[in-house]
Amino acid sequence: MAANTSPASAPVRKAVVPVAGLGTRFVPATKAIPKEMLPVVDKPAIQYVVEEIAAAGIDDAVMVTGRGKGAIEDHFDSAPELEGKLEAKGDDARLAAVQASTGLAHLHFVRQGEPKGLGHAVLQGKDHVAGEPFAVLLGDDLIDERETLLKDMIAVRERLGGSVIALLEVDPAQINLYGCAAVEPVEGAAGIGSLGEGDVVQVTELVEKPAVDEAPSNLAVIGRYVLDPAVFAVLEQTPPGRGGEIQLTDALQTLARMDPAEGGGVYGVVFRGRRYDTGDKLDYLKAVVRLAVDREDLGPDFGAWLESFVAGRHVELGSDAGAAGRAAEPSPGTPSAR
Repeated sequence: MAANTSPASAPVRKAVVPVAGLGTRFVPATKAIPKEMLPVVDKPAIQYVVEEIAAAGIDDAVMVTGRGKGAIEDHFDSAPELEGKLEAKGDDARLAAVQASTGLAHLHFVRQGEPKGLGHAVLQGKDHVAGEPFAVLLGDDLIDERETLLKDMIAVRERLGGSVIALLEVDPAQINLYGCAAVEPVEGAAGIGSLGEGDVVQVTELVEKPAVDEAPSNLAVIGRYVLDPAVFAVLEQTPPGRGGEIQLTDALQTLARMDPAEGGGVYGVVFRGRRYDTGDKLDYLKAVVRLAVDREDLGPDFGAWLESFVAGRHVELGSDAGAAGRAAEPSPGTPSAR
């Protein structure tokens, strides 16, 4: 197979961010608002992703959008009227917050004409990537800003070549909800970036949402990738799978079996930090609470309120349980059931 590859040492300067999903798990909130624009404290979820891109040294990203996603483009554009009013009021803090979202990276937008899967979405970034290695970040995955996952993945790519995916250890009973990786150890990888012993593995097989009893491991693929441009040729030859979608997992499986000289080889970075799926209601709430507690301006007061609220709930639940227990007790003089 002819492959468009790049040297392992080539810098990763571009990113592809698929944001075309409908967000059906959050209806009716996402009926008119892109799910990526739902606020996590006081910033939309997608801004955290773009901030992560910038923190990794990438300043050029293409967002793969769909119908109804115009608010994302508007958010990262300048807002002269709003900025003018804030400046006139002397509200420097809010003015800085508004302006911060416009200078994070050079953003470009391309439409995914129809929903044909993650692999198809990534393929829409081919022209913009132009033969370079690139990162892919899924808009639903929020990584704690203190983590260096993407930086470490780029460092692995620069040292070992090939493509690099992020892996997370999950409850084996939940592995059927994820793409799953079979892996082998990589010797001498400790010290790449901030990674330690056992944090870098060679991916030998990928299975999309395997049955629990057939999964090769409990290592789930999460939404961070650093890919060799050879992936585009593979995606173009990958037939649609389940649901008529072109799966990125299938293309990565092919890359894992290819010769490194042709852009093959897939490595995994086992992530041990905080990650939230903001497309899941419970994880979304966890992200809001965790990030609010960690904020210097909100954390002390919000944390104190949260502690009192939880303590109060325990009292209420205890009172409810006690009342239920008393209601179940027989009245004086009433024979108990035998």
